[in-house]
Amino acid sequence: MKLFVFVAFLAVLVTVVSAYIITHLNTRSHADRKEDHEIFDLVTALEASEGKGTTFYSWLDVSSTATLVQINKAYRKKSMQLHPDKNPGVKGIHERFARLGVIATILKDTEGRKRYDFFYKNGVPKWRGSGYYYARFRPGLGTVLVFLIILTSGLQYLVQTLNYKRDLRRVELAIRDARLAAWGPKMEPLQGKRKVKVNLGGGPRQDEDGNVVAGKMLDMVVEQDNVFILDPSGSLHLLDTNSATPAAISRTWFIELLIGSIRKFRYSKENFQKGVDNEQSAATVDRPDSPASGTATHSGTSEGEEPRQTGHAAAVKAGGRRRKATRKR
Repeated sequence: MKLFVFVAFLAVLVTVVSAYIITHLNTRSHADRKEDHEIFDLVTALEASEGKGTTFYSWLDVSSTATLVQINKAYRKKSMQLHPDKNPGVKGIHERFARLGVIATILKDTEGRKRYDFFYKNGVPKWRGSGYYYARFRPGLGTVLVFLIILTSGLQYLVQTLNYKRDLRRVELAIRDARLAAWGPKMEPLQGKRKVKVNLGGGPRQDEDGNVVAGKMLDMVVEQDNVFILDPSGSLHLLDTNSATPAAISRTWFIELLIGSIRKFRYSKENFQKGVDNEQSAATVDRPDSPASGTATHSGTSEGEEPRQTGHAAAVKAGGRRRKATRKR
């Protein structure tokens, strides 16, 4: 089931991305042209510098129907006012002067002015086209991967929520049907246990031969307000709203993959450490000077002192001393 849901997510994602690419390639509206992007940037920068609502025409102090001669005259006048040499030390004067030149170039060009007039009359769109935002933000591979992870995990969480609500309704319906079968239409609780059969597979249907076949029947036991599922082995399992699994971020595919990888890494690390400990223990037992080897060791001897002996050699020597002492007596 999880694999099916994940594949379904990928299919939906591929469909959405493909539709987006096709739309992006086939749609060449005003908001997706490079020349429009330049106008959008100028409008934004001009309003930020000169005040909201400032237009190319209002900044040059000409009307929107001004002739080319009038625009040239207004540009020369404005450029003298904003020239950096006449405004030493003024913050942002170089940017404003350069912006004035670009705006004047657009208004002097017939096609450029026509394109600006379109947005001047209709307003600059709030959504400026996918190409505009992509050219300015250019998401890297990491950003795209994070976006896809969030998108697919969010979709999976949404499916989990829908499945939880569906299962919750099924559980509540099964409990109600079990109580109805056990208590009757009045739905008054009765003492003792009552075994009933509840139809979980929908209403009756006809098979290929035309015979009426009941839906999937489930054995259940009702005791007071509690409803139990009776399995073939005779065990009772309480049925309540906790039987439905709620949605959880921890059960989305990326979090499960992350948790599984961490557990696998810890398991491998523990096994590796156990292997190292076992090798060290084996090496300690196999060393000739190890106390566990049963051989004689010599350590800490001083002048005039016999080396200490351990193991079988020491026992043999002690026995010989006792026999010599017995013979002398």
